[in-house]
Amino acid sequence: MFIWDFVADTVLGQIIDWIYGQIVGFLGDFFMQMGNMGADLFEMTWVQSVVLFFSYLAWALYVTGLVVAAFECGIECQNGRGSIRETALNAIKGFMAVSLFSILPVNLYSLSVSLQSSFGSALSGITDAESIGMTAQQVLMSAAMPGVGNPILQIFCAVMMGYAVIKVFFGNLKRGGILLIQIAVGSLYMFSVPRGYIDGFTQWCKQVIGICLTAFLQSTMLTAGLMIFKDHPLLGLGVMLSSTEVPRIAGQFGLDTSTKANLMSGVYAAQTAINISKTVVK
Repeated sequence: MFIWDFVADTVLGQIIDWIYGQIVGFLGDFFMQMGNMGADLFEMTWVQSVVLFFSYLAWALYVTGLVVAAFECGIECQNGRGSIRETALNAIKGFMAVSLFSILPVNLYSLSVSLQSSFGSALSGITDAESIGMTAQQVLMSAAMPGVGNPILQIFCAVMMGYAVIKVFFGNLKRGGILLIQIAVGSLYMFSVPRGYIDGFTQWCKQVIGICLTAFLQSTMLTAGLMIFKDHPLLGLGVMLSSTEVPRIAGQFGLDTSTKANLMSGVYAAQTAINISKTVVK
């Protein structure tokens, strides 16, 4: 019986070590693909063409909204309630918005990814890493030795680590597409901004900030969790799992990263622009 227990423990230990190594290698491949994913989307020619199309659409809506704002100001002035100064300020705000809405979000997202990569390299102490994916993979390889004694707990920690990594991975995978959708929807607000209705556009700006903040914090929390995992596996696992809660917490403070609310508001703004344009033409 003693010999059987010894052989069984040895064989099962090797099997569990092999499974753990396979999971760690699998997660390392995910990390390698996590680098600048999303930001590279806007370097494609067809994506730049789509952004340019919505930029032209935004300028057309801005000019239409500017004409409508001038008519509204004239009508209000006849009633003694108009303000040329406020109308001019709204026109300037609209000009700034239509000039930057397709450029600033992409640059801000690229900056957040670049800053996170540098921050992750400094956090891990690996100075020759070119991206957060490379940094995380090297840290993960250095943490490949199990830090807990129970083999079942090792597998559990590896599986939970995989859950956190894969969820953040797919979040990064779709974040570039979400940003492209937000740029498309943002063009529809350019009709309302020169008329002084900026609540919807303000919410749109918060969503863009939320995407960039989420991209920065999620990968940073993953890297921090990996660094802690080497010495304190369960504590590091908790930090890594907390990275999946970043979008929910950001949404509680008004930085919602979803596009549902903005999409409906943008469609409503477009319908309003079409209806008022028909009225003005008539």
